[in-house]
Amino acid sequence: MSREKNDHEFSGLVTEARGGMYAVEERTGRVWLCRTFRGTKTCNGDTTLVAVGDHVTVRSTGDEAEAEGVIVYVDERRSCLVRKRDRKRNRSGEEVQVIASNIDQLAVITSAMEPPLNRRLVDRYLVFAEYSDIPVLIVVNKTDLANHEVLATELAPYRDLSYRIVTVSASTGAGMDILRHQLVNRVSAFSGHSGVGKSTLINALIGEERQMTGALSTAKNRGVHTTSNAVMLPLPDGGHVIDTPGIREFNLSGISRENLRFWFPEFLGPMQECAYSSCTHTVEPGCAVMKAAEEGRIDLQRYESYLAIFDSLDEI
Repeated sequence: MSREKNDHEFSGLVTEARGGMYAVEERTGRVWLCRTFRGTKTCNGDTTLVAVGDHVTVRSTGDEAEAEGVIVYVDERRSCLVRKRDRKRNRSGEEVQVIASNIDQLAVITSAMEPPLNRRLVDRYLVFAEYSDIPVLIVVNKTDLANHEVLATELAPYRDLSYRIVTVSASTGAGMDILRHQLVNRVSAFSGHSGVGKSTLINALIGEERQMTGALSTAKNRGVHTTSNAVMLPLPDGGHVIDTPGIREFNLSGISRENLRFWFPEFLGPMQECAYSSCTHTVEPGCAVMKAAEEGRIDLQRYESYLAIFDSLDEI
């Protein structure tokens, strides 16, 4: 859906969001500082009004030399990285937060060590990607600190499911060329737990220190937040990365206890043999998925992730 523009309006791409202000880049490469107002229109429903990656219409609000304007219209999004929010705990009152929009793939950034590989969080992202039909890339950083045999065993279930995986070390450069190849001519949303080296990876990819990096919190071996706002950055070989704030947890939007089982692809075969068509694969007798997990045909940690996610979801 589009709208006609007047002489003081132009199309642009939102490249950064910070405290209610937005950087919007027009086709010439010029960047405008913009805000929304009561009259800002969108056809994206009851979600975040403006997000990094959005295509918008901007109206100049003064002297063109100042490059300031208001966003008057937000185009329909073709894809987005979202998470569920508690309406009572955010000022906007939105139920779904759009973290990045119009992405070609989701790059789940994790680390092999410091902090250790968080498979539960990876599985949450994979469920979201399956549900949203967004291509996903698992990027494992800090491999220079890992036991490679142990790491290979941890990643084997994902390779068996044909998920794309790139193992890298931002500090040594190992695997970085392979990662660059996976990002060329794509808009990739980088998301992951705090402290996994996401911003350091991006610094290495773009060839300059554009993203602030911080030291790991040694007290709890958990990362400190080094990216406080989403930002889109161009890659030297083509394409863009959207760096998103590090997260502690990823609350799934649109996923319910009823449909969760469909987003674990290894369940789809065995579930046809369950005694009950509505089997939740948690406690029912005659559950073929539980049997497959017990027999090792489904990775036990993946099945345990399913149970943990199931317990965290609302009943409908």
